[in-house]
Amino acid sequence: QVRLVESGGGLVQPGGSLRLSCVASGSIFSITAMGWYRQAPGKERELVATITLGGTTNYADSVKGRFTISRDSSKDTVDLQMNSLKAEDTAVYYCNAELYTYNRGQENSWGQGTQVTVSS
Repeated sequence: QVRLVESGGGLVQPGGSLRLSCVASGSIFSITAMGWYRQAPGKERELVATITLGGTTNYADSVKGRFTISRDSSKDTVDLQMNSLKAEDTAVYYCNAELYTYNRGQENSWGQGTQVTVSS
């Protein structure tokens, strides 16, 4: 069974920075892509940023130039550096991994989420 655990959320003032981290563990054969999604109250979950095994990144337009996703494939971790945070970045942030396990093949796994609140 695969488990994704996020950390690093919290309360920050507008213009501030936070760094989210996610660690994948379990019966993982390989991870093809990892990413971050977020869901604000009353809204659907949306993509924030993704990164492939080869290092190709993709960002939502709303975070381009402010957020940076990075990955350590040797440790099955993915980080999201968030700078110049705005009130509209307030949401629960979820880690995601597209991966292959040893016993169940291809899976799409989610973390439990971490709250990010941007407020003065």
